[in-house]
Amino acid sequence: MEKHEKIMVTGAQGLVGSNLLEYLAQEGYENIIPVSRLECDLENQAQTLAFIQDHKPDYIYHAAARVYGIIGNIQNRASSFYNNVMINSNVIHGGHLASVKKITVVGTTCIYPHPAPAPLLREDMVFLGQPHESEISYAHAKRAMLAMCQAYEDSHNLNWAYIVSCNLFGDNDTFDTQNGHVVPSLIKKFYDAKQSGGDVHVWGDGTALREFLYVKDMAKVSLDIMRQMKGTVNIGNENIYTIKQIVTMLEEITEIKGNIIWDTDKPNGQAFRQHDISRLKEIDFQPQWSIKQGLQETWDWYCQNTADAKTESKTN
Repeated sequence: MEKHEKIMVTGAQGLVGSNLLEYLAQEGYENIIPVSRLECDLENQAQTLAFIQDHKPDYIYHAAARVYGIIGNIQNRASSFYNNVMINSNVIHGGHLASVKKITVVGTTCIYPHPAPAPLLREDMVFLGQPHESEISYAHAKRAMLAMCQAYEDSHNLNWAYIVSCNLFGDNDTFDTQNGHVVPSLIKKFYDAKQSGGDVHVWGDGTALREFLYVKDMAKVSLDIMRQMKGTVNIGNENIYTIKQIVTMLEEITEIKGNIIWDTDKPNGQAFRQHDISRLKEIDFQPQWSIKQGLQETWDWYCQNTADAKTESKTN
């Protein structure tokens, strides 16, 4: 990747896309094409193909998605599947027609089967069983994206990488308490409780184990993967945390104590997920932020940007 080459980034207003754009600019890339819903409706095939042909990128980072949390995925299964399949198919097909040098797409850990075939999830395990029921439609849409990359390599020699992300969080996330992901949802709940003096209601019993990564680490490793790797690549930091541990860190950061209400009528989601990152270690990846440092950064960002922060899950 040369600094003058055209790099298209979809999901430009989302968590991954916005931070990736910032990192690419910091690294001196001069010809970046951000794509959000303002520039192109990626669910519209004609519009998407025309946009990609008009701009003729050399590389595409595909980070756009229609995102929900646990409850949102359960309540919106059809739209979650349809919207994401349309977005992914249009971008990958458009990249092929425009003869891009490489496309790197952002997947999700929920593509892996449940129960897991092994304690650590390897890239070759994706299709060994059904995804967890709570995220099944979104997971199948993301699996279809992987299958499409493989098919387009077989038929059209598409050069691609598929990043299987763990639970990401950070600046410019979507802080949706009903349909959002766990960390941004918790941060908004803590902020609201700090303003009102009320309680923080947390879904589940806090025992679910998750692997987290601060988004600025994700942005850096995404560039490394585009430059150096092919195929499916897990990202993670080799440490897992219970939701209760994340809540405890946020209590310390926000100085809110004793106001936590565990809503055990709400689902925990999958009990345990952790990636095998042996492939990632081939490029010597080391996270620069601890989870608590990332939580502090995200809390500070949200407190400073409350008026403008996104609070509703939608296509980025």
